[in-house]
Amino acid sequence: MYELFIANRNYSSWSLRPWVLMKTLGIPFEERLVPFAGPGSATSNAFRKFSPSGKVPCLDDGGVVVWDSLAIAEFLHELRPGAGLWPQDVAARALARSVSAEMHSSFGELRSQMPMDMRGQRSVPWTPELQDEIARIEALWNACRAAHGRGGEYLFGAWSAADAMYAPVVSRFRTYGVQLSPVARRYSDAVWEWPAFKSLAAEAATEPWSLNLGV
Repeated sequence: MYELFIANRNYSSWSLRPWVLMKTLGIPFEERLVPFAGPGSATSNAFRKFSPSGKVPCLDDGGVVVWDSLAIAEFLHELRPGAGLWPQDVAARALARSVSAEMHSSFGELRSQMPMDMRGQRSVPWTPELQDEIARIEALWNACRAAHGRGGEYLFGAWSAADAMYAPVVSRFRTYGVQLSPVARRYSDAVWEWPAFKSLAAEAATEPWSLNLGV
């Protein structure tokens, strides 16, 4: 069985992505949670014991180790190409991968100024750089929905890995009270009500760890 190493559900946006992917696809796995704080945490270099990068998430498939959220998505797609992890249409799939990669490599202001806290309600100063990144994300959502989202609630109509990549952003926007356009708001609400996401949020609410996010 797969082993999926994650950190705190409440704070680890990267851990959220493959957890929700695998739950949604019905792929069984053993969860290994190593918290960001306390005994056995990253401060004790515990992550290096299972992850070559020293970061989460990390998936172990019988000794085949994949230690990046987007790489995990592609690995699972290779093993289960008919599971619907990426859109079937070539153009839609190319766009889904592009917007997922942009999420993976960009939006540094959002990550630093709006750290994930699923159970919190916070406010931060909105710098021009942060506003630009929020506007870019909203534009991406609207473009995907307009081009490929008709007939469904998610970015490409049916649920896909692209939605998993942006699920932590949905959480951040709720935590920090970001006001969205009607189309983006409907999408955000659909993701928030997505069963696997709701399950993770409920578990995050009961975690004992509390971190100082500096905001």
